[in-house]
Amino acid sequence: MKTVVFDLDGTLADTSADLISAANFCFDSLGYPKLLDCKEDAGVAMRGGRAMLELGCQKIGLNDEQFIHQQYPILLSAYSKSLDKHTQFFPYALDSIRKLQLLGVNSAICTNKPSALAEELMVRLGARHLFQELIGSDTLSSKKPDPAPFIAAVTGSGGLVEQSLMVGDTSTDFDTAKAVGVPIIMVDFGFAGFDFSASKPDAILKSFLDLPEIVIGLLNS
Repeated sequence: MKTVVFDLDGTLADTSADLISAANFCFDSLGYPKLLDCKEDAGVAMRGGRAMLELGCQKIGLNDEQFIHQQYPILLSAYSKSLDKHTQFFPYALDSIRKLQLLGVNSAICTNKPSALAEELMVRLGARHLFQELIGSDTLSSKKPDPAPFIAAVTGSGGLVEQSLMVGDTSTDFDTAKAVGVPIIMVDFGFAGFDFSASKPDAILKSFLDLPEIVIGLLNS
């Protein structure tokens, strides 16, 4: 079975505002309630909770790894309470996945978001049924860019690794695909999360309307 494995944050959905809100909750305790900006810092949000905490610390001149370690679970707790307040799928994302299904291509998610949060978000957004497998950062003992989570996403959805590819938005996704040896489609939705000049993906996606044609072309090549 042919399979497309999607990253979640910044690839399938714009989760940046809800993630930044959770990070700002942590800095509120230091007197900086709106330290991170939803637009300016959206690209960092796509790299996860720790990256946001690190950026916030840089902004206020705080060099404290212990603070990041202590605040990370607090950030996750705050985020869990407002997973879908602002989050939306990118335009035509779900339509493209439905079309891929009609073309005989399964879809799976491989994210470095904790699995419980990823599962809950997909349920709240009414889209969990569209993905045959979901692998989070804590599903296995390793996470992306280690090949194991990607392979688990493919096999868990009934697919074959040699008939699969990755869709992502960061260097972690690029490195994952290269480690597995499968094609990589990088989205280009304006978050400046991937340097296209440094590494060349197999395809660049500017709209999900184009995804089915690109996927079929790569998997049939």
